[in-house]
Amino acid sequence: MTANAPLAGSSSAATPARAAGLAWLVAEREITTRVRSKAFLVSTGILLLLVLASVLLGGFASKLGGDTKVAVVGTAGAVLEQAPGFDVQKVADQPAAEKLVRSGDVDAAIVPGGSGAGGVTVLAKDSAPASVVQLLSVQPEVKLLEPLDKNPMLAYFIAIGFGIVFMMSAVTFGTTIAQSVVEEKQTRIVEILLATVPARVLLAGKIIGNSILALAQVVAILALASLGMLATGQDLLFGDLGTALIWFGVLFAFGFVLLATLYAATAALVSRQEDIGSVTSPVMMLVMIPYVLVIVFNTNPEVLAIMSYVPFSAPVGMPMRLYLGLAEWWEPLVAIVILIASIALVIGIGARIYENSILRTGSRVKLSEALKG
Repeated sequence: MTANAPLAGSSSAATPARAAGLAWLVAEREITTRVRSKAFLVSTGILLLLVLASVLLGGFASKLGGDTKVAVVGTAGAVLEQAPGFDVQKVADQPAAEKLVRSGDVDAAIVPGGSGAGGVTVLAKDSAPASVVQLLSVQPEVKLLEPLDKNPMLAYFIAIGFGIVFMMSAVTFGTTIAQSVVEEKQTRIVEILLATVPARVLLAGKIIGNSILALAQVVAILALASLGMLATGQDLLFGDLGTALIWFGVLFAFGFVLLATLYAATAALVSRQEDIGSVTSPVMMLVMIPYVLVIVFNTNPEVLAIMSYVPFSAPVGMPMRLYLGLAEWWEPLVAIVILIASIALVIGIGARIYENSILRTGSRVKLSEALKG
């Protein structure tokens, strides 16, 4: 094959059934190659362990302090009985309450009487219990014009979680596709493959195989995270996140097909592994930008709304809006429709670039030449 030789023989006719069968054979080859790689198995195992460990540690850390133990005389601390985070113990009189405080059996005690606005006195051993004092304090009414019922710090960490899983899975398997394309081109294996498999079918098989692996990894991560939350008693958090996690998996499946096509098409422009980074850097930016935006603007309704409908950022933008309660039930469906339309467009362009570049060796193929054929 001469340098920059035109494509030849890769567009052999194939019935739809035969093309589907060949694509699945290529997909099986991609899956088998990756699954048999020790590096892949070890890295995936480490990633899953890190995800599980972070969820478990987060759950245990939230319970380290336990509930604040408070002794109450009569109805002096009735307000505490309805407040979360307090273990209320009723005692007969003030001497009994003082005894419990001095012995350390309780963190504080509330007894009738005192000059405060609530007509009670808080007893503590050596320092004022901030949580009890804050709850009993008279505070002005606060009216939120745009209320957000989620903890901002928790929303920040959830945004990081969505962003990291999306970025790592997309980059890992996208880079795998790019390296596979260039390796086959560099070693001339692709010439043998194209003798029996049309270029577009070969591309489809690579996308299908790596998309299955990427989705399987994301599903495993989401399943472990869910089990970790349930195991550590974070049922409320799991309830809030359930719908968002499901849609994250669904949108990622469509979004990765889009990215995988771009990784394969751009990689076909070069013939050396060293040049992969230069041609795939624009695709890398499409992965990094949503990762940064979802973390920086994790509670910004306007930015998240825009991200929810942009194909490359929908897998992280829409789940965040669902978790925050900012999205209607039909909005994820619209996002999927937009993703499918984008996939059809990108696959058409990507397949043309791949088909017109995969057999051209030597110097980098210009994008304009690849598009013209």
